[in-house]
Amino acid sequence: MLRRFGIWIAFAVALIVAPLIFRSGLSHTMLSQMGTVVIACLAYNILLGQGGMLSFGHAVYSGMGSFLTIHTLNLVSGGSLPLPVSLLPLVGGLGGLFFAALFGYVTTRKAGTPFAMITLGLGELVWSMSLMVPEFFGGEAGISGNRVTGASPLGITFGPQLQLYYLIAIYCFTSTALMYALTRTPLGRILNAVRDNPERVEFVGYDTQRVRYLAFMISGFFMGIAGGLGALNFEIVTAEVVGAARSGGYLLFTFLGGAGVFFGPIIGAVLLVLSFVLLSEMTKAWLLYLGLVFLGMVMFAPGGVASLILMNLRVASFGKLRPLMLPYLALAATGLVAMVGFSAMVEMTYRLQVDAAIGTQMTYLRQSIDAAAPSSWVVAGLIFVVGAALFEMARRSFARKWSDAQQAIETEMKSRAAL
Repeated sequence: MLRRFGIWIAFAVALIVAPLIFRSGLSHTMLSQMGTVVIACLAYNILLGQGGMLSFGHAVYSGMGSFLTIHTLNLVSGGSLPLPVSLLPLVGGLGGLFFAALFGYVTTRKAGTPFAMITLGLGELVWSMSLMVPEFFGGEAGISGNRVTGASPLGITFGPQLQLYYLIAIYCFTSTALMYALTRTPLGRILNAVRDNPERVEFVGYDTQRVRYLAFMISGFFMGIAGGLGALNFEIVTAEVVGAARSGGYLLFTFLGGAGVFFGPIIGAVLLVLSFVLLSEMTKAWLLYLGLVFLGMVMFAPGGVASLILMNLRVASFGKLRPLMLPYLALAATGLVAMVGFSAMVEMTYRLQVDAAIGTQMTYLRQSIDAAAPSSWVVAGLIFVVGAALFEMARRSFARKWSDAQQAIETEMKSRAAL
């Protein structure tokens, strides 16, 4: 109990201290986005991780929450509605809840693949309507607003990014706590049972469709809160917020973070913002790298980053992590060498195929190289082949040591059980 309480205190302290450590305007903007996406990914994981429901259109509910929030913000700015700006994300939450109740009544009647296809169809339907109903969605230009409006208690106007960040941090902590509390309730437990064995749940007298429907509405509420915070953060909402790309982003990074662990989507949210903000600025091939990472995680670590962390924490708890440190370093070093060679070939390909108009001379890792020169390809290919070969040798050595550590842990657990 004390350990769990300490984790929540550490989470709150991290939210408070983060903008004081990373003080630049870009950092505050990224931290604000992370807080918003954390709520969205955790809300999406109510379906995916806890309920086993794969949705391809869940951005609809955060998007509709964004649109309702920005319209309400404009009403507040016009003096038609005396509502504090700090409460506007709740308007988005109620909007997400309303549309989740409306659409969820249809989608949750089915499970598995039919559920996924219905959510995809509804997502595409709403996205197409965003271009057909410009009065509400604003057409291609979207709807803009100004969050610096209304009363300013204690001088808080939410104009500075830091003030808005702390508002997002409050909603992030509260929403995370409430969604965690959901996992400890009878509804959360029965939702897990519906995920694992719906036939047995029906046999004991529960309506699985009603359980899925309730979970869908709760998820929609928190998605709407995330959408409302996003509307305040950017002060503009476009049709992109209800598109398939946004839904795919939530799915992809919730999975990468670890859908089977509560804190996994938090890791995924951080990775999402870092990928879309930093990685996309570093290279035009960022989607290729992201796709390869996703492919590798599906093949070798389907539990996501969170599962890897828990596995190593288990090894560390038995005192078996230190012998694995050197093999881990070998994996990291050889993998980095292979990555450098592979990335060089990818970047040269992009320069020749996409940016050929600006010349074949390019800078890679602060080195000037000619993408059209055969020598550049030979060197990059050689680095990749050598790195990949060394990585395979390191991987086999690591696999043996990991297996030995697991066997030692099993032996120790059996000896403890015998006592």
